[in-house]
Amino acid sequence: MDIKVIAFDADDTLWVNEPYFRETETLFCQLLEDFMPLHSAERELLQTEIKNLPLYGYGIKGFTLSMVETALTISEGNIRASAIARILELGKELLARPIELLEGVEEVVASLKERYRLVVATKGDLLDQERKMKNSGVIHHFHHIEIMSDKGVSDYAKLVRHLDIAPEQFLMIGNSLKSDVLPVLELGGHAIHVPYHTTWAHEVVDHDIEHPNFRAVSTIRDILPLL
Repeated sequence: MDIKVIAFDADDTLWVNEPYFRETETLFCQLLEDFMPLHSAERELLQTEIKNLPLYGYGIKGFTLSMVETALTISEGNIRASAIARILELGKELLARPIELLEGVEEVVASLKERYRLVVATKGDLLDQERKMKNSGVIHHFHHIEIMSDKGVSDYAKLVRHLDIAPEQFLMIGNSLKSDVLPVLELGGHAIHVPYHTTWAHEVVDHDIEHPNFRAVSTIRDILPLL
């Protein structure tokens, strides 16, 4: 591999993210137990989130708006104002969560930056992702931060052009097969999947990937022997 740039996903690759969303989702669904069972409310929220992605994009703010909309829909407009206020509070609490680096991240990026240009390629809300990067303690290891509205083939192509490299010189590392692996392989780049124990349902891929530019590892530390 003639790799020049290594890009890392941020949420659930560099630091904890999805478990915080799931905890908030559970608290939200408990607010609506008078109107709908927990599992049904979870399904309704997911459907609302996916429907709203073209409007709000990814991130906590869009998630919070989707919680409010779901609450109004499930309750047929009868939910109390105090419950709506609690939902907004849940969103703010999610934004205020501390950054918890995943095990091995610090040593891996510190080692790789000696040999490659390192990039963070993440999607989500601009302000929130900038806050996370600032508070992560690892931002100084990275040559460039790219906060993307989505992670499709065209989005990665734009990033590769900005980095002034060929697709085959680009390696993406992340926990999402859908966002971090498949579009990069289609572009002609390389990808390494580092699984995380919790994955948002919208990011799940239910088929095996066989591609010469694809590798899967168990932990982020396993990347170093590959390179």
